[in-house]
Amino acid sequence: MSGGVDSSVSAALLKEQGYEVIGAMMRFWPDNKKDDCFDTCCSPDAAYEARRVADIVRVPFYLLDYQEEFQQKIIDPFLAGYQAGETPNPCVWCNTRVKFDSLLNKARMLGAEFVATGHYVRREGNALLRGDLQKDQTYFLWGTPKEAIPHMLFPVGHMEKPEVRRLAEKFGLPTAKKPESQNICFVQGDTKNFLAERIAVNPGPIVDLETGEVIGQHDGAQLHTVGQKKGLGLFKTHLERYVVEVRPLTNEVVVGPKEACMWAGLEAREVNLLVDPADLPERLEVQVRYRTRPVSAEIESMSNGQMRLRLSQPQFAVAKGQSAVFYSGERLLGGGFIERPLYSAFMARPLAASL
Repeated sequence: MSGGVDSSVSAALLKEQGYEVIGAMMRFWPDNKKDDCFDTCCSPDAAYEARRVADIVRVPFYLLDYQEEFQQKIIDPFLAGYQAGETPNPCVWCNTRVKFDSLLNKARMLGAEFVATGHYVRREGNALLRGDLQKDQTYFLWGTPKEAIPHMLFPVGHMEKPEVRRLAEKFGLPTAKKPESQNICFVQGDTKNFLAERIAVNPGPIVDLETGEVIGQHDGAQLHTVGQKKGLGLFKTHLERYVVEVRPLTNEVVVGPKEACMWAGLEAREVNLLVDPADLPERLEVQVRYRTRPVSAEIESMSNGQMRLRLSQPQFAVAKGQSAVFYSGERLLGGGFIERPLYSAFMARPLAASL
């Protein structure tokens, strides 16, 4: 339970369906953190809301201490990823390394058969399927251990958000009209400021891909991400420029036209498949960002947790550290972390040489 409407309704539905339900929230904030530092899910205020919901639904509620594990498995890799010039996605780690790994193991130790969440995901047997297309969250579950799937429940996964809110009102839940959280749960305010306070950054040059000229100055290469257009700190220029590459070793940010951010392939690492490799289709669909459409792709090679894919259509901002998630229609097949983009749609020697 996160203190939001989706998990609240999930608890109420399961209780109505006759399950023996235990409400739980993972606590990852330190005791000395100020109350006004929170505006997201899983905060102290959200824990209070979740406990109120549990009382209304008449289920026990537990606040589980996950501070150390959350720091080691989520926050530390998040900072390390940016330090290395990547664009990490901590929500993937939280779901796959904590909720459906260590939390599931703890639940089973307590005799629970399932862990249920408010994700917009459908499960049919051992398959995970897309939920409501406006809210589908299968993208964040590609790293789920395959053996965990039979023990996962998604009570609202087949619904649309307005229906969930109507059910919350029907059950008399205080979260019925609660707005959604859009931020990274452990980041208060601007991600750039959060990073600047925790990793070593120094000002450096912004280099134009086409001319090799220095056309601006950044305040830390690791604070930028591929595809970024705003807040680049460019000197006066009439040209539209996007971040094409982040080079932390030389403290450079390379920018170029939008076409230079288009890629027709990628290599992925730490690939996790939710089906047997022999059952992968000859062509699968790949989604390289949460809010982008999947595109058809051909598997060029696959071994030792690595996969190379050629995309049917060039994609914008294929960023290192983000997730490449595999589908066959509505079914989630797995995914991996993007190691590097391939097959630039913008043929330029400086970029090719840097890779």
